[in-house]
Amino acid sequence: MKTPIISALCILCFSHLFSQNIGADSISRKKITAISITQSPKIDGILDEEIWKNAPSATNFIERRPNNGKPADESLRSDVKILYDDTGIYFGALLFDNEPAKIARELTERDNIENDDIFGITLNGYNDHQQSLEFLVTPAGVQADAKLTNDFGEDFSWNAVWFSAVQITENGWVVEMKIPYSELRFPKKQVQEWGINILRLVNRTSTMYDWNFVDNKKGSYMLYDGVLNGIENINPPTRLSFLPYFSTYLNSFNGKTDANFNGGMDLKYGINDAFTLDLTLIPDFGQTSFDKSVLNLSPFEVQLQEQRPFFTEGTELFSKGNLFYSRRIGGHPSRTPILNADEEFIEMPDKVKLFNAVKVSGRTNKGLGIGFFNAVTEKMYAEIKDVNTGEIRSEVIEPWANYNVLVLDQRFSGNSSVSLVNTNVTRDGNFRDANVTALLFDIRNKKNIYQYFGGTKESLVMNGETKSGNESSAGFNKVSGTHRFGANYFMRTKDYDIGDLGYYDRTNFHSINTNYSYRYLQPKGGLNALNYNLNVSHNRRLDEDLFTQFVIHNSIEMQTKNFFSFGGGLMIWPLGENDIYEPRTAGRHLDVPAMINPWIFINTDNRKKFRINTYIDYYAFDEKGRYQLIYQLNPSYKFSDKLRLYYDANFNYQNHDRGFVGKDAADIFMGTRNRFTVENGISSQYTFNNKMALNLSFRHYFSQVTYKGFSTLNTDGSVSDTNLFTENRDGTFNSWNVDLRYSWWFAPGSQLTLLYRNAVGSYLEESRIGIKENFTRLFNEPMVDNISLKLTYYIDYNQAKNWLKKKDKQ
Repeated sequence: MKTPIISALCILCFSHLFSQNIGADSISRKKITAISITQSPKIDGILDEEIWKNAPSATNFIERRPNNGKPADESLRSDVKILYDDTGIYFGALLFDNEPAKIARELTERDNIENDDIFGITLNGYNDHQQSLEFLVTPAGVQADAKLTNDFGEDFSWNAVWFSAVQITENGWVVEMKIPYSELRFPKKQVQEWGINILRLVNRTSTMYDWNFVDNKKGSYMLYDGVLNGIENINPPTRLSFLPYFSTYLNSFNGKTDANFNGGMDLKYGINDAFTLDLTLIPDFGQTSFDKSVLNLSPFEVQLQEQRPFFTEGTELFSKGNLFYSRRIGGHPSRTPILNADEEFIEMPDKVKLFNAVKVSGRTNKGLGIGFFNAVTEKMYAEIKDVNTGEIRSEVIEPWANYNVLVLDQRFSGNSSVSLVNTNVTRDGNFRDANVTALLFDIRNKKNIYQYFGGTKESLVMNGETKSGNESSAGFNKVSGTHRFGANYFMRTKDYDIGDLGYYDRTNFHSINTNYSYRYLQPKGGLNALNYNLNVSHNRRLDEDLFTQFVIHNSIEMQTKNFFSFGGGLMIWPLGENDIYEPRTAGRHLDVPAMINPWIFINTDNRKKFRINTYIDYYAFDEKGRYQLIYQLNPSYKFSDKLRLYYDANFNYQNHDRGFVGKDAADIFMGTRNRFTVENGISSQYTFNNKMALNLSFRHYFSQVTYKGFSTLNTDGSVSDTNLFTENRDGTFNSWNVDLRYSWWFAPGSQLTLLYRNAVGSYLEESRIGIKENFTRLFNEPMVDNISLKLTYYIDYNQAKNWLKKKDKQ
């Protein structure tokens, strides 16, 4: 089965490697020339220097949405000028508005733009339509920056150090920006030619404009950038920066209080014009957001969101193929010691310590992206005590371990790529090692109408014995026009295992999937937008062939002229499901009856002070009394341009659900259960100015499960009532978290953060507890109280060098 897929991959890749560029070259591209200067303008939002007057303007913006292709009205004219010197590139923008009092300027934290007008620049130093850097600023002076890629869209985890200032005037607003070359990537040439686009969002009409027209019929945003000329003979400075940190923590838990101090550093170095080295030494992630813990009754691990900045920033190359789940690094230890009689744990670490980590990534001017990631975690021990003798022994639960990711990603023809990915985990001693290799392709035809994609992945696990597995896929999509469609085949063998450095759930299946969609490309009637989707899939067990599922899913989304969004869908399992995972035993399955699932959503106008997003999801099974109801309510209110409050409520009720509870040598036991889950979250932000903010984040999660009866699983997937299983499986899980954080960006790239954290959790082996008693029991559990202070200071090598020169002269 693998050979035809690999052969097809090679044929497709090599047949397209030498094809001409897809429609990118035929797309009309505006051009603008940057003017060289010797004296830098002051970044104050006032374009009063003489040097601004002689620079040509980028004008005649065109609407991207909702009326794609319509010229911008003269009352909202935008004039943008560009300068450069040996340190960076400068932008001056006059953004005219005939109603300046209505310019939206809500204050938020960096990278967290809300109801604001926006001015932005996207730059592609290699002019290849593949990856751009985006720099945004609001009338409140709030900055946001992101990497733009075809695979992942906007990645706001990427952060750069750049400078901007804004002014509101009687004619609109003015933006002045400087982006240092140290934050950009471009080839080492005497004469530069960059891809560029300039965007503007007018919030009160929810209208987006671009300097170079972006056609929504087909292709990605980056295909439609213009050309920036005029940058010549520059001598960019050394790209080297340091981010040292100092932190202190005061922790209180169960009557014990302790304090600790930490210090370390991140380093970023431009190896050459294309490649950057990122290094973290003795990292400290103590102020990352709390994980949203849940009561998990499924056969699969809960996938947690990455919160650590080093692992979120600039990782788009390492995300190729979904083989890199960074939470594995510094996660749970590999082993849990087996206690002898009369032994107990004195210390059992639940997290592995990260020693250091390094990333090298970049892309050559021939379109070859290279990413190298390496991390080392420390050796960890469990301390175990014999309660009779008092003797203490240590056992290794995690050895020194090395985690490695290597990615080669060749881009060509504007929107196409071929990728080779390898991940490797090597642990010291007789612990488990693993290796995964993937070959992937994503090809677009010359006119950017069709996409061909797929690949193959091989996993290898060494743990006393060697186990190998495979995942392969191939498919195509029509990616342009009003009517779009596609189909793909996906296969994963039962021994496929990427769990040492990746995340996966289902194995031993294959599926055929088809899709069709219809969309409005221009507003029609009373609607700004309409998008209809139909997906059909057929799934089977791969080893020991068995039908598992046939799914039909329809959905439609609409937005009115008043920016009121609504829609819904209908998912159907007309033949039910043979669930091959819930029994937790190879070769067995559980019958799940046919199901119909209607759902709807309503989102009010997000420009308003008060807005509500709500969602209702109902699953009705062809079995008496069996259903599931999900309801979500997410309102928010803007009290002022400085204060906003969010509320998130999620309710989930399952009646007469059925799931695994245990097994013995003879039987697999299933339980019929009712489950009720409520999650409440409140978050708010008070922003003093564009550099200082106070944030509150609260979450309470409650989930209880009550078992109504037990049964044994028959070989045909049906169940039979039994009294052989007598264990208690009722349970109530509570999780409470409060974070109160003060942040101050006191200098570019430098931050002071003061955090107070309160957390408590409990699991009780009973259910149907009253609300009052539930909270009483929860708050009788030992609480974690934590106060931390962290200071990070950005040091640019070139600035530090000038500081030293000034001191020498003195």
